[in-house]
Amino acid sequence: MAEKKATFLTSFLIFLNILIDNILEFILGWYFGPKKRVQKVQDKGQELIVSKSAVELAQLIRERKLKSYDVVKAYFERVEVVKLQINAVVDGPFSDALEEATQIDRRLDNNEYSESELKSKPFLGVPFTTKDSTAVAGKLQTLGLVSRKSLKAEEDAECIRLMKNSGAIIIATSNVPEINMWCETRNNLIGQTNNPYDLRRSAGGSSGGEAALISSCCTAFGLGTDIGGSIRIPAFKCGIFGHKPTKFAVDTRGCTFRTGKEEQTMMVVGPMTRFSRDLMPIFKVLVRPEMVQKLQLDLPVDLKKLRFFYIPSNNSKLCNPVNHETQMVMYQIRRHFQNSSGKEVQLLKLPGIEYSHKLWRYWMTQETSEFSKLLGNGTKVNPFLEILKKLVGKSEFTMAAIYGLINSVLPPEKEEKMREITSKMKRILKEVLGDDGVLFYHSSPRTATFHYYPLIKFGDISYFSIFNVLQTPTTQVPMGLDSNGMPMGIQVVANEMNDRLCLAVAGELERAFGGWVPPYNISN
Repeated sequence: MAEKKATFLTSFLIFLNILIDNILEFILGWYFGPKKRVQKVQDKGQELIVSKSAVELAQLIRERKLKSYDVVKAYFERVEVVKLQINAVVDGPFSDALEEATQIDRRLDNNEYSESELKSKPFLGVPFTTKDSTAVAGKLQTLGLVSRKSLKAEEDAECIRLMKNSGAIIIATSNVPEINMWCETRNNLIGQTNNPYDLRRSAGGSSGGEAALISSCCTAFGLGTDIGGSIRIPAFKCGIFGHKPTKFAVDTRGCTFRTGKEEQTMMVVGPMTRFSRDLMPIFKVLVRPEMVQKLQLDLPVDLKKLRFFYIPSNNSKLCNPVNHETQMVMYQIRRHFQNSSGKEVQLLKLPGIEYSHKLWRYWMTQETSEFSKLLGNGTKVNPFLEILKKLVGKSEFTMAAIYGLINSVLPPEKEEKMREITSKMKRILKEVLGDDGVLFYHSSPRTATFHYYPLIKFGDISYFSIFNVLQTPTTQVPMGLDSNGMPMGIQVVANEMNDRLCLAVAGELERAFGGWVPPYNISN
């Protein structure tokens, strides 16, 4: 009898999730009106530039087949065309980027770079962007807060310093939710960032501005941060690649006020790109010197010698059931690797994965920074007072930020249980995957939702946040479009220090299934 009751309850919750999902889709679809996409690149010459990979642009600039100035200018012009449509730029495009590009062109034309200099600058003359929360010297760093609307960073974050040293040119900073703490990108300073594939839908968060710019061909590549899916959620929703590295692989100094010396944090810095071939070269620029040998990034990966696993669902009652089109993505991936490797893609049972949201919620309380204090730009915000202010229209924060404040005063998760489950899950993954195993895991049970949908139903983000809890390297890979023309995707997971496995498999998936699909070249 007890088993029948449990089965009935599970079935009812699945039905309820589907019902709420469909109701929200209908109401929000009616509210936002007809579907619109980001504008096409009208000039064919411009499209040939802005849609290339960062690695290819670097090579063409080095070989003098393209001028850095023309590349930067092409991205500037593209930003101007679509900026009101996607609303992703906080600061920029920066005029000094054109001056820097001109100087690079002059030095290349005069052969003023030595061989060693060129070797140390693999992205010489290539434009890039980063999220507003990552410090860029002399540029705005608002973190989406009205109280910081005119504040500028005093020095570059370490990841920005490294990319500049590699020759790359920063051209703009991109929109974020307040303090990076939401799965959409919206604030009361800039507004909300729109998905290039459907402007009515979310670009994800917190690196939503980055993902929208990259997918729309407004930048060659971008840098994101990820504490609960902040690289991978937007990468998934905007149809691009994003890599969450092994913990401590990249110095986080200057990213959302991090010092880079935190001993306990889930936050990492990683690359976001249109093409898989850009991920590894950018990652190599970013990696701490002491981590280079441990990560063995130059060690070749033989895909036929890898073992592959998959998990079909997290079985969480907070999440939507995995829809049919998303299930088919996993099926196609399994079939591809079974055919190419001759090995079965094995089902992995990971007890505790149904607690994904609770686990992440607990581990967020172990972070060094306090959300309410960050939100108040150093002054602790009172949740109850802020709720009252919101009710009378006097709050300077979005409803998502208010949710974060409410969460901070709710009863905490049980520490001993959360730590025990986390330890067990880490142990199982380490034993099963070893140093030659890769796990495929859904990015989400469904594709990008309409704006505001997560304010009612937010559980699906736990498909991403669980890998922050487990601190495994994870690559988000685009896997074509669904029947509504929205990006689908998969997460590729490996054990710590095995980022190269994730990136190699991401490259194979791109080769087999096509990777990024330009949002402006879709028929439906």
